[in-house]
Amino acid sequence: MSRFNHVQFVISAAAPAQFPADLGTEVAFVGRSNAGKSSAINAIVQRQGLARTSKTPGRTQLLNFFELGPQRRLVDLPGYGYANVPEKHRSTWPPLINALRERASLKGLFVIVDARRGVKDGDEGLLEWAQPTHRVHVLLSKADKLTRNEAAAALRSASEALAGRASVQLFSALRGNGVEEAQDTLRAWLA
Repeated sequence: MSRFNHVQFVISAAAPAQFPADLGTEVAFVGRSNAGKSSAINAIVQRQGLARTSKTPGRTQLLNFFELGPQRRLVDLPGYGYANVPEKHRSTWPPLINALRERASLKGLFVIVDARRGVKDGDEGLLEWAQPTHRVHVLLSKADKLTRNEAAAALRSASEALAGRASVQLFSALRGNGVEEAQDTLRAWLA
């Protein structure tokens, strides 16, 4: 049984005017292209195919809003870094993302980082982008691709790199590792 009983797609916004009303609480899911954002969303809300996944970087090209309850939303953002997307599309993302940053309803960010890659410059830039009032939680995705020792080292390294600016955990959408912990965090932020 899902811990999020009311989950539905709201809109794919191509312009800030299309965003839902700036009321309630929103949590954004962000990360490098192909880090596993959509897979993480699907695993956390336990809805297969809610957020569209692809092996091709750049599948998410708009800001996708999902409702998890009355005035409780999750926002799936386009990935940063390499994306197989024409520049004319990619150039529309910064104004969208900056408009999201200014919303009073945005309370936190789930930053998806491939556990095999660790926290990189793009992730650091995102931490700087976050408002001081935003909570930040890092999911070290694809942890199932690491041995137990490698996973422990990745968690330790990420904790050191984040230096208290964000909470961090290991996560695997494929195996379900860390899903309950991520659900607890998301539910607490949306409360």
